[in-house]
Amino acid sequence: MADGDRQGQRRAYIGSFTSAGGRGVLTATVDPDSGALTVLSSVGGVPDPSYLALCADMLYAVSETAEGAVAAYRLDGDGPELAGPPAAVGGSGPTHLSVHAGYVLTANYGSGSVTALPLRGDGTLATAVPLVLRHEGSGPVPQRQEGPHAHQVQADPCGRWVLSVDLGTDSVRVCVLEGGAWRLHRETALRPGSGPRHLAFHPDGDRAYVLNELVPTVTMCRWDAGDGVLKPVAETSVLSDVPVGEAYPSGVVVSPDGRFVWTATRGQDVLSVLAVEGDGLRQVTTVPCGGVWPRAIAWSEGYLYVANERSGDVTWFAVDPDSGVPRRGGSVAVPAASCVVFG
Repeated sequence: MADGDRQGQRRAYIGSFTSAGGRGVLTATVDPDSGALTVLSSVGGVPDPSYLALCADMLYAVSETAEGAVAAYRLDGDGPELAGPPAAVGGSGPTHLSVHAGYVLTANYGSGSVTALPLRGDGTLATAVPLVLRHEGSGPVPQRQEGPHAHQVQADPCGRWVLSVDLGTDSVRVCVLEGGAWRLHRETALRPGSGPRHLAFHPDGDRAYVLNELVPTVTMCRWDAGDGVLKPVAETSVLSDVPVGEAYPSGVVVSPDGRFVWTATRGQDVLSVLAVEGDGLRQVTTVPCGGVWPRAIAWSEGYLYVANERSGDVTWFAVDPDSGVPRRGGSVAVPAASCVVFG
């Protein structure tokens, strides 16, 4: 039973950059009527726990450092408790993680690789050598694409395939974990110089929306789960008129009913609302993100939450179910906030 269930109130867990003044991993309650967050506690001891993932009674965090590690926490009492020492991922600068088939998967931006760390039956990290798949390639933007930079890794909705999004190679790799080893199934090329960062699947499972960081666009792709094929179809701007180099998209969320896609863009500090129309997307509007440098966004129970890194807060928005437009509800101070997940 999850921590929020035991206490009779849902919980949010917030990651932060300790190197920029963050307090580690924070726990907050979620008000069911307003979506408001109230911070209860924080736990330190792990440098830069910038991205989090929940699975059953466990919380996992990357340590986004040059050495690169993952920490596992038990969800007990009022906040997470470290369940043993962090485990090295065999790569540098992990920026994202997910849980799949008995492994914690990490995308290692610095080393351009993805890692699978085995879990014990109780969800703690096993003392085993991490399984590492190194990406290869580069892109046309020398300052950002001199080599591979894996930014996200997650399983597809059917759980058969693992997709890794690489900003440095303008591509998404489709892989499988078989017999304790990675196998690359195929690599899908996106537009050169687009810099893909994160993707989110449509609830129907037949489409994926890839958010690009080096240009403010979303690439809609068809997804064939039978053959493990990702096919780019259309690319849509998330902003109307932005000078090049002043917009850095960061996060993408698809509404549970599949009608809207929301993105966050740093530099412009806005949320974009895109309506799903067949194989394409249509810009609806943009709204201020409620802070500065929105690093990540999340959906929970009718609300959007934005982790604003440089203004040091998490802002929540009620979403109009007909138009998809977010309306700011409030915010809570979280120094160097980087992500938020819900249990």
